[in-house]
Amino acid sequence: MTKVLVVDDEANLRKVLGAMLRREGYEVTLAQDGEVGLNEFKRNGADIVVTDLVMPKFGGMELLKAINEQAPDVPVIIVTAHGTVDSAVEAIKLGAFDYITKPFDQAELSAVIAKAAKTHDLTQRNARGGAEERAARLSIIGDSLQIQDVFKIIDKVANTPSTVLITGESGTGKELVATALHEGSSRRGKPLIKINCAAIPKDLMESELFGYEKGAFTGAASSKPGRFELADGGSLFLDEIGEIPVEMQVKLLRALQESEFERVGGIKTTRVDVRLIAATNRDLQQEIAAGRFRNDLYYRLAVVPIVLPSLRERKADIPVLARHFVDKYNKRLAKKIEGIEDEAMAVLSAYPWPGNIRELENLMERVLVFADGPLIKARDLPDTLHRPSGAAPAAPGAAEPAAPPSGETGLKDIIKQKAAEMEKELIAKALEETSGNVTRAAKLLQISRKSLQTKMKEFGLREERDKDEGDEA
Repeated sequence: MTKVLVVDDEANLRKVLGAMLRREGYEVTLAQDGEVGLNEFKRNGADIVVTDLVMPKFGGMELLKAINEQAPDVPVIIVTAHGTVDSAVEAIKLGAFDYITKPFDQAELSAVIAKAAKTHDLTQRNARGGAEERAARLSIIGDSLQIQDVFKIIDKVANTPSTVLITGESGTGKELVATALHEGSSRRGKPLIKINCAAIPKDLMESELFGYEKGAFTGAASSKPGRFELADGGSLFLDEIGEIPVEMQVKLLRALQESEFERVGGIKTTRVDVRLIAATNRDLQQEIAAGRFRNDLYYRLAVVPIVLPSLRERKADIPVLARHFVDKYNKRLAKKIEGIEDEAMAVLSAYPWPGNIRELENLMERVLVFADGPLIKARDLPDTLHRPSGAAPAAPGAAEPAAPPSGETGLKDIIKQKAAEMEKELIAKALEETSGNVTRAAKLLQISRKSLQTKMKEFGLREERDKDEGDEA
C-alpha cells in the first residue's frame, strides 16, 4: 500500500486530505508542521509527501530540501494558498513533483497524487535493476553483472551532451544502446538520426553527412540537407564509425568541435545542436596505429566509452534472451510455444555464439518456424549447436579438438562427447579389420553403408580410409 505523508498546519485541511486519501486506498500519516513532518519521515518514511508551503518555524520549502537530501526519489507535492509564479518556479527548481494552489479541486489533487504514486513505483522498480523493468525502459535484455554495468553507464550519461563511443563485436546490441541513450535524454522529443557508415560509398560520405547545394555535382538537381542538419536538436548515431575515410575524418572532427559545417558546394556555414553517438566493432587503437583513423578524432569521440560484452561473456543472459525471443516470435509468427526444455536450454547456454545476440535471435526465429511445441526440445535445435563447444565438423585429417576445461561442460555434453569418441574408435577399428572396405565395415558394424559414410565424413575418416574401389555394389 502506498504511504502518503500529509503535512499542514491547518487541522481541518489535514483531516479532509486524510479522509480523501484513505478512501482512495492510501495509507496516510498526518503532521501539523514541517518539523514534525520531517521527524515522522525519518522514523517511518513515506512514498509521497504532500505539504503546505507556508508553516510556522519549518516551512514547505525547507521540508522539500530536507527530503530531497535524504530520499530524492520521493515525490513532494506542494499545496498552498500563497501561490505565486515565483514560489512555483522555486519549488519546481528545488525538485517538487508538482505544485497546487488553494482552494484546490479534489479531483485534480487526486490525479496528481496518483501520478506521483505511479512515478515512485516505477522509480523503485528501475532502481532494483530487474531484467524485465530494464527491458521495458531500455529495450535491452539481461541481468548479468556485465550488462548491469552497461545499464549504470547509460543511466549516468544519457541526459548529458557528451559524445559516446560504443564498442563491441557485431550483434552485441550497439544500436539498442544508442537508442537508449537518446530516449533517456532531454532530446528524446527530437530526431534520432541513424547512419551506417559502412553502407555509404566513400565518395558520397561528405554529402550524406553534411548535405549538398544544387549543382554541387552531376545529378545534384536540388539542394539536400545532410544527416547533421536532420538531427539538429536531437542525436546522430554513426554506426561503424571506423569505416569513415581518413580524408573525411578531418571534416567530421571540425563539425564535432565547432558544431558547424558547410554543405558540399556551399559557402554558407550551418550551425547545429547535435549529440553524437558513435559505434564500431573495430579496435580503433589498432586502426590509429595503422594510420587509418585519426588519433584526435578518436579522443573526441571517446569522451564516454561503452564496451558491450559478447554473448559468450554474459552467458547468464542466454536463458532470458532466448525466452524473450520465443515471446517475440510467438506473436510475429502466430505460434503458441510455451517455453524451452531444460536440455535444449543447456545446449543454447553451452554454444559460444560467435554472432552474438543477433545470431541467437535469428536461430530462435528459425526454430519457432519449424517447432511443433508446446516446448522447444534439444532435437529442435540445429546440429551445429550440439557439437562440443559449438565447433564445426572436423576437416579431414584435422587434429582432435582439445577437451573442454573441467567444470565448463555439462554432464550430458560430456556423455555425448565420450560417445562420439567411442563411435569413432569402433569405426576406425572396423575399417582397419576390413582393409578400408566400406561395405564390409558397414556390415561388421551392422549399419548401412550410407550411414557409415556419413559418420566417416563427420569424424574426418573419409579421405584417409575410403578404399572402396572394387567394393560390392
